Amino acid sequence: MSFELRTDRLLLRCPRPSDVAALHARRNDPEVQVLQDWELPFPLERCESIINDVIAEGEPQVDKGWMITIADAADTFVIGDLFVRLTWAGRSAEVGYTLAREQWGHGYAVEALTELVRWLFDERGVSRLVGQLHPDNIASAQVLERTGFLFEGHTRGSFWLGDDNSDDWLYGMTRADWQAWTERSDTKPDSVRLIEVNESNQHALRKLAVHKSQDRLVAPVVASMADALFPEIIDGAPVLPWMRAVEADGELVGFVMVALVTDTHPEPYLWRLLIDRMHQRRHIGVRVIDLLIQKLSEGGATTLMTSWVDGKGSPRTFYERLGFVATGAIIDGEVEARLTFAPE
Repeated sequence: MSFELRTDRLLLRCPRPSDVAALHARRNDPEVQVLQDWELPFPLERCESIINDVIAEGEPQVDKGWMITIADAADTFVIGDLFVRLTWAGRSAEVGYTLAREQWGHGYAVEALTELVRWLFDERGVSRLVGQLHPDNIASAQVLERTGFLFEGHTRGSFWLGDDNSDDWLYGMTRADWQAWTERSDTKPDSVRLIEVNESNQHALRKLAVHKSQDRLVAPVVASMADALFPEIIDGAPVLPWMRAVEADGELVGFVMVALVTDTHPEPYLWRLLIDRMHQRRHIGVRVIDLLIQKLSEGGATTLMTSWVDGKGSPRTFYERLGFVATGAIIDGEVEARLTFAPE
């Protein structure tokens, strides 16, 4: 078939009869199937039928699912597949993706989906894309988020697989969303500053948000401001909040709040750190920690405490790369950690 798209590492092409074995293996891997929309065992005959139908159609058809094989750039092995269903007379589309387990963790799903999204908007002229997933499928949510999709809703008890009923998360992307995502800055900023939170910037700060998959890990700015207004009582005394807006190259991109040293609390504590979804993966968080260390060390501090929620998408790796070491304590379900640094 003539359908073919290429990225730096991948070939997206129409399936071939020789892809049946790889499709059958993916669909019958329990680790791949969990939280997906098919039951096990997945028959070989059904895999053959899927691929034969796609070959016969030659290109996506309205209101009918179509599969695209993801192969390596040299087309020597199959990595997984993409799914697309055109709807509303071809003006919108539903997308999906499945990778073989041994191909996880290399960024292939984001790379493949990004190219499919580009093709659908630029060459097929769609106006809206949608993706749906099980709320526990954080890895899949991250693929959509890193491609520029926005979380749009949580439907309860809306999906059935055999006798099992589950909720759904709904993500969407319009052409305007895609343009904003592709035009955003994705490089390290020249300048990062911590500036005071005041009347002129607090409204803009409250609009900053992380991805939906990060909601369980990072409190929204408005909640942090409320916590600063009504500080938590620890060891019989309220903590002393110090909050700042994060500015990168003159644009508000995040929020940070520290509980400062008091007579009752001998170590500063990184209470909140939020970088807006449009500015993540630009190394801004690292710069923020450097600025905090500089401020705290000027006051004589030599440590900084923090804590994180473990699990898929956890910031554990981010903090450990900066030198934070877990203390072994679990505080309110979060892993406590300490960074030690030299004073100024």
